[in-house]
Amino acid sequence: MTVITLLLLVLFISLGRWQWGRAEFKQRLSEEFTMGADHAVALGSKATTDLPRYSRVEVSGAWDSSRQFLLDNRTRDGRAGYEVMTPLQLDDGRVLLVNRGWLPFEGYRDRLPDVDLPSVDDRVTVAGRLDELPAAGLAGGRAAPAVSGSWPRVTAFPLPAELARALGVDEGRLETRVVLLDASAPNGYRRDWKPFVKGPEQNWSYAIQWWSFAVLLLVLFVVMNLKKRDAE
Repeated sequence: MTVITLLLLVLFISLGRWQWGRAEFKQRLSEEFTMGADHAVALGSKATTDLPRYSRVEVSGAWDSSRQFLLDNRTRDGRAGYEVMTPLQLDDGRVLLVNRGWLPFEGYRDRLPDVDLPSVDDRVTVAGRLDELPAAGLAGGRAAPAVSGSWPRVTAFPLPAELARALGVDEGRLETRVVLLDASAPNGYRRDWKPFVKGPEQNWSYAIQWWSFAVLLLVLFVVMNLKKRDAE
């Protein structure tokens, strides 16, 4: 019984520390996201990784609306849907993916949403925040985009190299970060961007719960041993 109690105590305390660490990580992301709301800076010839994550940037180029991606398994308010990523061809030959927002899943995998862009100028300037591609919690949740076939192409938690192959460009030409299109910009969908779905408050609550279990376990262990001693 003592060994089991010690093992459970270590487990509960470790889980609490893990949840607390997750909360602090989310808190840092939230602060970075808030700081990134400042004025936009021109990306120019800089790589997206040269700027802090969530920086607001302005970038000029030409839309490539003929080759777009639909990020699968993206939810809003508990409803499944896609996020639309459209390549922007930059003047220096690089390709930057712009996330134009979220569309709901209509219930038919063989009927993809129409994400064609309306007639736009050959050259556009867009503004948005820099962010990483979404990452899967488990490798089994990933699905690389097809390298042939019609567009748009559905993918789930792709890697930059997989997106480059699907576009038929050298990996070095594709920026590893994407731009989250400003909510006020035209040619987009639902864009209530947040650094995470649920805030750090949830993780703090979980941490306190795990530590409460540890305290309760310790109290029960002491009480049971006192009763055992009294019975003897």
